[in-house]
Amino acid sequence: MLAFVSSCGLSGIDGFAVSAEVNLTHGMPLFEIVGLPDASVKESRERVRAALKNSGYQFPAERLIVNLAPADLKKEGPAFDLPIALGTLACMGLIDQEALGGLCVFGELSLNGAVRPVRGALPMVISAMERGVRRFMLPADCAGEVSCIEGAEIFPVASLGEAVRHLTGELPVEPIRPVDYQTLISRRQYAEDFCHVKGQAKAKRALEIAAAGGHCVLLIGTPGSGKTLMARCMPTILPDMTFEEALETTRIHSAAGIVPPSGLLTERPFRSPHHTASHASLVGGGPNALPGEISKAHNGVLFLDELPEYRRDVLEALRQPMEDGFVTITRVNAQSTYPSRFILVCSMNPCPCGNLGSRTRQCRCTPAEIRRYLNRISGPLLDRIDMHIEVESIPAEKLSETTLSEDSAHIRARVEEAREVQRARYEGTGIHCNAELNARTLAAACRMAKGAQELLLASTERLKLSNRAYTRILKVARTIADLDGFEQIEEAQIAEAVQYRTLDRKYWG
Repeated sequence: MLAFVSSCGLSGIDGFAVSAEVNLTHGMPLFEIVGLPDASVKESRERVRAALKNSGYQFPAERLIVNLAPADLKKEGPAFDLPIALGTLACMGLIDQEALGGLCVFGELSLNGAVRPVRGALPMVISAMERGVRRFMLPADCAGEVSCIEGAEIFPVASLGEAVRHLTGELPVEPIRPVDYQTLISRRQYAEDFCHVKGQAKAKRALEIAAAGGHCVLLIGTPGSGKTLMARCMPTILPDMTFEEALETTRIHSAAGIVPPSGLLTERPFRSPHHTASHASLVGGGPNALPGEISKAHNGVLFLDELPEYRRDVLEALRQPMEDGFVTITRVNAQSTYPSRFILVCSMNPCPCGNLGSRTRQCRCTPAEIRRYLNRISGPLLDRIDMHIEVESIPAEKLSETTLSEDSAHIRARVEEAREVQRARYEGTGIHCNAELNARTLAAACRMAKGAQELLLASTERLKLSNRAYTRILKVARTIADLDGFEQIEEAQIAEAVQYRTLDRKYWG
């Protein structure tokens, strides 16, 4: 007897259709899985066999062949356990084939018959819906991940027995109710807030500009000056993710297997890899070309603390994703393209001991040591960072003040107003913020007053700035003008934007 069960595989952040064809015939007992399975798929034989027996079903003592079609695409992971088990029961006549029609099934089976969660549930459901599939059976622990998808009838099951009883009509499973995205946003809570940052008005102003325009920032200052605290407060002033951004971000995290129990991500991601991170962990890779930290930070913040301590090849790998907004990982077994639009926030000390320029401690580094330390950051990478901010240490009397400064909510309100202006300006162009402006759209979006243009040209010539630095100053000035409510860029905005590009001349000049 032959049975067909529709399922789904995962390639990067996209799913592809898989049909589990189960054939049961007379002959010597045999259980074989074909269709280019990897080791984890081949091991389904033992999981399915044990799960059927421990769920009260007799495993057939005949010739059982499972083909995962199409046979030319590699199948990975344990998500095919449940469809193989249901197909086997259908071949035995315990499940009607019509009950499996139009139903996409995936899930890992435990030896006792429990259905365990799988990696990539959200991208698999979205891809299946693009192919016209509307009914799904998946692990109960994956229900929260897909609860915001409208138009899908999703049946979460906790065990193989529960799945069988639903398909036979003995005890139908209630489909999950869609959760409103705005309801999820209202539950957000942040641990950090800018109201707890003492002083640092200049740095907070720069981070507000960075959040409003999606610009990258480098914070340079002595240890304990508040660089890390301000970087961790950055997500609290970013505008709320749209539903489309939340889906896109969750797809990446789902493919990486790190979706939180709450399901859909509502907070912009904040990724802070340690400085010992490898090239593959930051950019992505491994045998299956999984997403790295820069893709997990998509639509959020990537924070690199102690920037010069990272390996040179790891830092240089950031250059292409920062420009393109995506990264393509190519391996022998797989090739995947992941989006990677993030706000890069870096922090570093001005010298190895950290006390260069300190008001209270004396630097003990030699000029040669300082030069070697700073030269760990290449010029091309530094040129791609829009804003360079010097963070000064705060006097002790300011730290003891009980008055709170402006909180993140008020700053975020201004950021959202500026983003709304940009959203209207770039509607239909595929550009989300000023930092993403390209050569085709730059001139039209960044119209300058005559005095502003003259100031920018004079500053470029005097500071010997590159063409890339010129355009990034212009983008930052556009963001400042949006925050200030100006239609065109004036001299004051250019002057402030230029100030954020002079620090590299102080330390690296």
